[in-house]
Amino acid sequence: MIFKTTKNTYFYIFGIFALFMAVLPLLLNTYWTAVFVSVGLGTLLSLSLNVILGQAGIFHMGHAAFYAVGAYLTAILNTRFGIPILYLIPAAGIASALFAGLVARPIIHLRGDYLLMVTIGIVEIVRIALVNDLGGLTGGANGLFGISRPELFGIKIKKDIQFYYLIWTFVFATLILFYWLHNSRFGRALSCIKEDDIAAEGCGINVTHYKTAAFMLGAFWAGMAGTLFAAKMTIISPGSFTYWDSVMLFAAVILGGGSQAGVILGAFLVFGLPEIFRGFADARMLIFGIALMVMMIIRPQGILPPSPRNYDLPENWLKKLNKIDSTLAE
Repeated sequence: MIFKTTKNTYFYIFGIFALFMAVLPLLLNTYWTAVFVSVGLGTLLSLSLNVILGQAGIFHMGHAAFYAVGAYLTAILNTRFGIPILYLIPAAGIASALFAGLVARPIIHLRGDYLLMVTIGIVEIVRIALVNDLGGLTGGANGLFGISRPELFGIKIKKDIQFYYLIWTFVFATLILFYWLHNSRFGRALSCIKEDDIAAEGCGINVTHYKTAAFMLGAFWAGMAGTLFAAKMTIISPGSFTYWDSVMLFAAVILGGGSQAGVILGAFLVFGLPEIFRGFADARMLIFGIALMVMMIIRPQGILPPSPRNYDLPENWLKKLNKIDSTLAE
């Protein structure tokens, strides 16, 4: 089953969901507010990965590397030079995007499992470089600490409920921007590449250019999420950016099906559900493995796949097509 939504329906659902999330922390205790802060970060990262995996169809399991670049750039510049956190959000995004462009260029021609293995290698290379205290800047295995909290309009953001509203504001801004992107020329090109990159190239689409752009855009958002993570935790270490984190994000997008609503639902399942069944935390990998296997068998397209694109032809085109059909029928 594929859910078809018009533009008005999308914004109607978006408004209801935004209102629900705005009221939610008022009904929760401190612990569950902190859980939904983590879910918000996971949702933001999953939406950024969805540009690469869900829209462009690029098998990428190294997203934690871009997340790490943004977080560590924020930590280094804030602790060494005292630059305010909010000023570092775009800087972290740009740094992650440039890193993504650098690593994507030589590997973007790879496909499927081959690309997947290379991206796994990238996240491990980044983690090992951080552990080895790259350039004497990353703090080694102990990481960096003393990261300041963000300030907005003179108010220092340090409580969970404050981070909740900050992060979910970013999530909703991302939803609006990525909805527009999906319906733009860029989004249509990515959809075409996902379906058949050879046919897309035959239609005049520069596949390498668009794939690299998708990588850089997704990395930009992951880098900004890294800044929010660093500000929330005030301490970061290489253990926060492992291959397992990339697997969690990959699972959220695959389970969701690639649509925005599906990715949000996938993020809630992957990052929120384990807290409900905290007593089974040791079996999470087994549960995720079984869930993915069941999804591949029962619903390979994901829980909420994107609806197919429909285009309304001009009336004169329809008349010409009907005339051609009539001629062929004769």
